[in-house]
Amino acid sequence: MSRLARVELGLEARAHREDHLDTRMWLRLLACSTDIEQAIRQRLRQQFGTTLSRFDYLAQLERHPKGLRMSELSACLMVTGGNVTGLTDQLVQEGWVQRTEDSRDRRVWRVRLTAEGRRRFEQMAAAHEGWLRQLFKPMQNAEKKALYDQLGQLRQHLLATSDSPTTPAAPAAAAWPIKRNPNPGGRP
Repeated sequence: MSRLARVELGLEARAHREDHLDTRMWLRLLACSTDIEQAIRQRLRQQFGTTLSRFDYLAQLERHPKGLRMSELSACLMVTGGNVTGLTDQLVQEGWVQRTEDSRDRRVWRVRLTAEGRRRFEQMAAAHEGWLRQLFKPMQNAEKKALYDQLGQLRQHLLATSDSPTTPAAPAAAAWPIKRNPNPGGRP
């Protein structure tokens, strides 16, 4: 394989033919996820002048029309409260979200989309859906459904065997594949 081809493969280039199929499959999943995320980030930036973080934030609020407590929003996004506070400050200033006192606890803030925020998010969400359709276009619907079901089974297995199912695992992107010993039982 040429050096250029290996660079183009990115994360998947870490795998070698002699690696376990599980290792190669994990790296391919990781590479596909990274490629899709990069494409979405770039398109959001180019077409809407926004970030994936902002899109994800708005998507959570769109799913909860009555709004979310800041701590709930932080948990949904799996980021620190400080990150959510900074993004909330920006979006309040831009008129996309509003912050109100929680009716049950006046020490707590709830955040929800404004009419303008909802309108802007709906534009982005429609484009986002179109981009995903385009990215997955080479696959037939039956293939997509089968892959979706298989990944669901894998996810259930991972959650069932996890030491701490409520704690997200640390990203494994930096891990290198472990080469299998071509001489099991012998010396490496």
